[in-house]
Amino acid sequence: MNTPAMPKKHDQVTTLHSKERFLNRELSWLHFNRRVMEEAQNPIHPLLERVRFLSISAANLDEFYMVRVAGLVGQVDAGVKTLSPDGRTPAEQLEIIREQANELMHHQREVWVELKAKLAEEGVEVLSRGDLSRADKQWIRIYFREHVFPLLTPMAVDPAHPFPFIPNLGFSMVLQLHRRGAGRTKASRRALLPMPNMMDRFVRVPGKRIRFVLLDDVISECLDEVFPDFVVERSAWFRIIRDTEVEIDEEAEDLVGTFQSALKKRIHGEIVRLSVTDMTDDLLQMIVDEMDCDPKNIVRHGAMLGLSDTDELVKLDRPDLLFKPFAIRFPERVRELGGDCFEAIRRKDFVVHHPYESFDVVVQFIRQAAADPNVVAVKQTLYRTSNNSPIVAALVQAAEAGKSVTAMVELKARFDEEANIRWARDLERAGVNVVFGFVDKKTHAKISLVVRREGDNLRSYAHFGTGNYHPNTARVYTDLSFFTCDPAVCRDAAQIFNFMTGYTEPRGLEKLAVAPLNLRETLIEHMEAEIAHARAGRPASLWAKMNSLVDPDIIDELYRASQAGVQIDLVVRGICCLRPGVPGLSDNIRVKSIVGRFLEHSRIVAFGDGQPLPSPGAKVFISSADWMGRNLSGRVEVLVPIENPTVHQQVLEQVMVANLRDSRQSWRMNSDGTYTREPTDEHGFCAHTYFMTNPSLSGRGSALERHRPAMPMLISDSA
Repeated sequence: MNTPAMPKKHDQVTTLHSKERFLNRELSWLHFNRRVMEEAQNPIHPLLERVRFLSISAANLDEFYMVRVAGLVGQVDAGVKTLSPDGRTPAEQLEIIREQANELMHHQREVWVELKAKLAEEGVEVLSRGDLSRADKQWIRIYFREHVFPLLTPMAVDPAHPFPFIPNLGFSMVLQLHRRGAGRTKASRRALLPMPNMMDRFVRVPGKRIRFVLLDDVISECLDEVFPDFVVERSAWFRIIRDTEVEIDEEAEDLVGTFQSALKKRIHGEIVRLSVTDMTDDLLQMIVDEMDCDPKNIVRHGAMLGLSDTDELVKLDRPDLLFKPFAIRFPERVRELGGDCFEAIRRKDFVVHHPYESFDVVVQFIRQAAADPNVVAVKQTLYRTSNNSPIVAALVQAAEAGKSVTAMVELKARFDEEANIRWARDLERAGVNVVFGFVDKKTHAKISLVVRREGDNLRSYAHFGTGNYHPNTARVYTDLSFFTCDPAVCRDAAQIFNFMTGYTEPRGLEKLAVAPLNLRETLIEHMEAEIAHARAGRPASLWAKMNSLVDPDIIDELYRASQAGVQIDLVVRGICCLRPGVPGLSDNIRVKSIVGRFLEHSRIVAFGDGQPLPSPGAKVFISSADWMGRNLSGRVEVLVPIENPTVHQQVLEQVMVANLRDSRQSWRMNSDGTYTREPTDEHGFCAHTYFMTNPSLSGRGSALERHRPAMPMLISDSA
């Protein structure tokens, strides 16, 4: 199955000097979200999991509009003519995005119709108003009066009643009415009926069968109880998406106060998408005029608005329609040592591979530090975390125990700003030294550093993650947690914390690289070394795994490496602005994307260093950073070398090889930016299944000596 091609502006690109060597970032993201949506049609997935993929695709697209489309709209409004790396103005990008996004939304609606039919075959029905029996309608009346009507606030729209504010992602019904008995000779009146927040969209109808009706239809069925003195002439639903960008004054003296003020302003962001059901032109024009909405941002739907809400159906007690649960493992070495993380780390570095291995070991690391009387200091970055975060609770416990605790809380984590302000206040009240980092860049690095007194000396223990300190996402995101007490690595980590909390840039880092100071340069240096190996006739290869590849400097360096003969294999889940397989430019570059049961999130890079990959002599790193300009220039990120032989083998020969070998959930990228699903059958190799059923290497205890898990073999045509 192929995805639609990128719009072509010029002939085939062949050189390092034309803009066409880059693919458009926004269009590449739409290709990614289309791959997510395609999983909703993948018959190998259980039915409710297919519904989940549809919901994720719809939610992704909503956020894309809130952030990326909103940014382009702002540039157009400001008269910005700056070209994107692929040579398009903001206005040109918006035009193409709207066209392709509308096609994607149309496809999503078609898939929803298909999934509803399949759900009905499995005994889960989503009813329309026409499907309701008289008894159903009677029950809906009772439900409406008891659970919905008290929450409704009908709003007249006339000179005495100004048009109300509709929040981001808000649903509302627009109505045209006339008073009963007055006849149509009297002027019609208009009203709005906002849908209540905090209510499920799918209402379970009683009976032996599993049946639902949309809350929209419940309200529509009972409009005579909301407007008893009026006849409803016409009605329709609409939903809006607003610009959610937060603008921060870089000269602000009070960063928290500035953020709180900016978040209040975000509520009133410009409308970037107005989705409507079957609505007459005059009602639509009223909404457009009253909300000052650009007609170009209107999307007409013939069915359900807000398909992201279909995730409510996934909560059904139908395990037969969901992925089979798997046993999440806890690192054996830590368990064998009675849960003593410090002793386990002292014996040997190890990696925990989430979600196949439990995030609890990360929590245990911080909790042990809080409870250990020999621990004197704890330093922690917090980008995103969960409600009732066990990490935050452990930091509070450590501070209350009298330890020196520093928390680097990132206020600019999009959509988590308010939660992070709340965490910061809780931590401050407990005596934690809370720092908010930089106004002009985000702190995206995931680092914990624990300093422990052992005899007459201090020993440091460090944790580096490719993902957030978030126990909920750790169940579905594939990430790596690396634990070490390597003195050089820990000294570097201490310098990076000083950089984040003070003004001192790290000097003479021994092993780590940090953005925005030298991470990009470090990557390019290693690529240059591979180029030198290729030119000297030695094996030259590079493997990398990330979420997004956008940075023009990195892409050009990859092109130069390919031209020199370096063999490059990239696993890029989402955005990829590089064109693979272009004759004379990227012949030696292959790109694939994995979209499956878990969200691929770990960042890994390996350089052959004169030997074919995989090799014990390869240089292997994990990182918090994608290869994007914002990560390499506008964020604090870390690149961590993996030197312990067992951890090295696990990351390179187990994780990377399995990703490169995967065929069950992989898409191969074509040079024009399209993707083709890799051919497979029911016996094809699935990386996620492999990791669910095979223990990781570095966390094994004594069992590793008795049984070493089989490593996935890398077949030649996927290397």
